[in-house]
Amino acid sequence: MNDHEIQAFTAHAPDRDLADLRARLDAARLPEPETVRGAAAGRERWAQGVPLADLTEVLDYWRTEYDWRAFETRLNGIGQFRTTIDGLGIHFLHRRSPRADATPLILTHGWPGSVAEFAHVIDDLADPRDPAAPAFHVVAPSLPGFGYSDKPTTTGWGIEKIAATWVELMDRLGYTRFLAHGGDWGGVITTILGGRYPERVIGIHTTVAQPPPGLSPDGLTAAERDWVDESQEFWSRRAAYAKVQAASPQTIGYSLVDSPASLLAWILEKFSEWTDTEDSPFETISRDSILDNVTLYWLTRSGASAARIYYESHASLDPDLRVDVPSAISTYPRDIERWPRPWAQERFRRIVRWCEPRSGGHFPSLEAPAYFVDDVRDGLTSVLAATDAPRTHRAGG
Repeated sequence: MNDHEIQAFTAHAPDRDLADLRARLDAARLPEPETVRGAAAGRERWAQGVPLADLTEVLDYWRTEYDWRAFETRLNGIGQFRTTIDGLGIHFLHRRSPRADATPLILTHGWPGSVAEFAHVIDDLADPRDPAAPAFHVVAPSLPGFGYSDKPTTTGWGIEKIAATWVELMDRLGYTRFLAHGGDWGGVITTILGGRYPERVIGIHTTVAQPPPGLSPDGLTAAERDWVDESQEFWSRRAAYAKVQAASPQTIGYSLVDSPASLLAWILEKFSEWTDTEDSPFETISRDSILDNVTLYWLTRSGASAARIYYESHASLDPDLRVDVPSAISTYPRDIERWPRPWAQERFRRIVRWCEPRSGGHFPSLEAPAYFVDDVRDGLTSVLAATDAPRTHRAGG
């Protein structure tokens, strides 16, 4: 396609790729059980990583019962497209609302997520049953190197360039002004959208509100200090995955692209640690939903290319960036980092809604999809109420 063309895209994995996946799962070589003592249930079972019994059970379900075609049908039903921006093919989901008063909204996922994080909530955001609820024209792109987007062949595809690419994508769709939501890397990119492009971005909703560095804890409450300590402890002691992918994405990529068991274990561990659960991520997220996400990584061979976002962008958010568009921030209690409002507002200088849900973790759209939809609606309603900016858009592809 030419540089500005938007083409419809249909997901359909070749039967041979699905047969190859089943064969690899059947032939998987697994290690001996973990040597964790006295942990019949609870998070201690995961102290050395994914327990063998849990991985074996999910591998067997993946091989014998999981239905990838059902997820393909869901993606294709939403509407999938691709376009080339700055030489790279970008895949995106696009669901236009039937409502005349709908506002354009771009959703950005993170790692180890994908557009699978949003597949179950896009319809509710675009066409709510309640006519009083806000409606959105939803765009959910796959990050470069993730899913059905192309894999960059050169360096330079970091968070700043991705944000600029999203602005170009929305422009091609005819959305001159739009809202933005994101978590994880998507939250960082959403922060950049709000800070760098206030003339295009009406406002933002994010589940990660990273403050600028060097702030003093003086004046924080005891609970707020706990948030800071826990967030700093995560990055100093529990973020080995990020350091590996920042330093050696190619090396870890060989196992992630060659072995479905390795890929599943690498991602499943994060779902276990980062969800609001006591023993297993499947307490709140179905096996099918996690396997939708993992299988998308597997079939697109994106284990290495997705990891490279850490090489490009780890700890690279501009310390001087400030966000002056209206911002709604939701901090879930079991997320991997939580920053107190006094610190967050040093970067996000127009917080119009601050929400601390009672439950939920790093993947709220999968853990509690109905609550997540309401949270995004409420946050963006506050954003829209705080601005007089016109919500203009043209009919897009």
